[in-house]
Amino acid sequence: MSVSAVDAPDDPLARERAHLTSSRAALRAMREDVEALDIKDVTANWVNSLVLGRQIEDRIKALADLADTPLFFGRLDYLHTTQEGQRFYIGRRHAHDADGDPMVIDWRAPVSQPYYQASKKDPQDVGLRRRFGYTGGDLTAYEDEHLSDPAELEHTSRLLQAEIERPRVGPMRDIVATIQPEQDGIVRSDLSGTVCVQGGPGTGKTAVGLHRVAYLLYAHRERLARTGTLVIGPNRSFLHYIEQVLPALGELEVQQATVDDLVAHVEVRGTDEAATAVVKGDARMAEVLRRAVRSHVTLPTESLMVVRGSRRWRVPAYELEEMVRELLDRDIRYGAAREALPQRIAHAVLVRMEEAGEAPDDRVQNAVARNTAVKAVVKECWPLVDPAKLVLRLLSDAEFLAEHAEGLLTEDEQKLLLWAKPARSVKSAKWSAADAVLIDEAKDLVERTHSLGHVVLDEAQDLSPMQYRAVGRRCTTGSATVLGDLAQGTTPWATESWAQALGHLGKPEAVVEELTAGFRVPREVIAYASRLLPHMSPGLAAVESVRENPGSLEVRPSESLDEDVVAACVEALTHEGSIGLIAADARIAPLAEALTAAGLAYLSPGEETTAESRLTLVPASLAKGLEYDYVVLDEPAAVVDGEPDERTGLRRLYVALTRAVSGLTVVHSAPVPSQLGAL
Repeated sequence: MSVSAVDAPDDPLARERAHLTSSRAALRAMREDVEALDIKDVTANWVNSLVLGRQIEDRIKALADLADTPLFFGRLDYLHTTQEGQRFYIGRRHAHDADGDPMVIDWRAPVSQPYYQASKKDPQDVGLRRRFGYTGGDLTAYEDEHLSDPAELEHTSRLLQAEIERPRVGPMRDIVATIQPEQDGIVRSDLSGTVCVQGGPGTGKTAVGLHRVAYLLYAHRERLARTGTLVIGPNRSFLHYIEQVLPALGELEVQQATVDDLVAHVEVRGTDEAATAVVKGDARMAEVLRRAVRSHVTLPTESLMVVRGSRRWRVPAYELEEMVRELLDRDIRYGAAREALPQRIAHAVLVRMEEAGEAPDDRVQNAVARNTAVKAVVKECWPLVDPAKLVLRLLSDAEFLAEHAEGLLTEDEQKLLLWAKPARSVKSAKWSAADAVLIDEAKDLVERTHSLGHVVLDEAQDLSPMQYRAVGRRCTTGSATVLGDLAQGTTPWATESWAQALGHLGKPEAVVEELTAGFRVPREVIAYASRLLPHMSPGLAAVESVRENPGSLEVRPSESLDEDVVAACVEALTHEGSIGLIAADARIAPLAEALTAAGLAYLSPGEETTAESRLTLVPASLAKGLEYDYVVLDEPAAVVDGEPDERTGLRRLYVALTRAVSGLTVVHSAPVPSQLGAL
């Protein structure tokens, strides 16, 4: 049942409000205790002081009490718990009183898990689960489920549904109050394993990935503090949209980046034709680069003479050759092998010294390794390799490319790679985004890429095999959470299966989980968009939305497109929440003029919506991952026609159709794509 606010002192809601007031006071006291710390009393070392000072600052930020964000959203009353006390308030962060007794339990704690997992069939020793409703930061209602009472029927929580459907203004918010059992299982999966989440529009896969990071930081904080965590998104607009989720949960140290950020070794100023980009992104390029790097190694043909004082020590050519071959056979990083070679040579010299009755130590071996003659042999046999120069040569020198692409790339594919006008230098080259990924691969062949403890990769379906490899290098010793939807792949190199993608990522053993229940997009809207699936992603299951919202979809024919689109935006603005006007990229400029002429202010993707400015003009190419309460979709046929092929166009349209949380209005002058059929 749901209970509204009353002022009677014995009313349960009044008691819950009192607990909220006490909990906020306890959190404020915790923050004041941290603010009162004097670093000088703890350490006199200035380095330690800087580190501790930063940790204290982060702790103060983590203990911030956001006025419009509920401190707790639920309560569990256990029947036979062994915990101290039987009642736990579940919230975004832990708060305790002056005696150390918990006022609010962190949602990630084990004792909180039944809040998400318990049911009438499996109550998990929970007698009562209470959900709270808020208006702003004020507690205004509650709703109870007596999970162990067989007489009470299982029902859908109205407060839970209201929280899911609450209008959104500003960046993406957390979903700790509404995590579903199947989502919770993924969130709490162990750090040691990589998880891939296939989820259609509105299934909450992005939120699941972010909350998994928050959970892992809670459960493995020390380890991840050492190794680091990273969230990778498709573009800056998307990263800006999600950037407040983790800080709202008290997690401030997680880094965000795009794949382009990871491989930013050169300035990207050029672009590739689709066919060229597909070849550059193909996994075969990794072997081409490996061959090209190793081709710099040459076998020694002359003996080495090392002079020390009055003695000369000779290492024959065949022995030097054995050292070089042994390092090649080990297939270690090119740079690591280059550093090992002088030490191998020096060791051979020391063996000869010992045989002659000398007693050299490690200092002598290091001195021999730095000997001019030894360095000359290393330079000749194992020269330095500059990754960018190597890629430059592959893209400029047809013979060099043919030598290392033999048996891997066809002649036509090699022609696609070669620049019509080779650049003179690394700096003058007009590198493309795909070129930067090749350079990153070559750099890793020379020197190992630093690995993080955990990486979240969102909208992963759009990555090329070489981009997957670039991400995989960042978590070779860690784990990953891979998020995506095969039906939303809109690049020419979009992945066809998660098995292939995970293989390129270096995580073939990853568990693939599928989210099929939609919580964001209304049933009427997702059913309309799902008509496209058989034509673009046959075999992929449609999302089953749990949200009934009659009248959430309208398809309007138009004879004056710009005027009617503006009118639809004006109508949408009469509702609460954010409004997205999505259109083919080529239609953005005329629509911007039409909005301006009508006196409608609008934002660009990535700019934060506010109560005063709620309309965002979104190119279809940037719509992926974003959500708006109401969406106006301009000219679906133009969205399809704006892509190089029909399948990609239909996938782009599928993305655009599924950005709405409460309502979608489609305005068209040209016939809608036939795959959608009549409404």
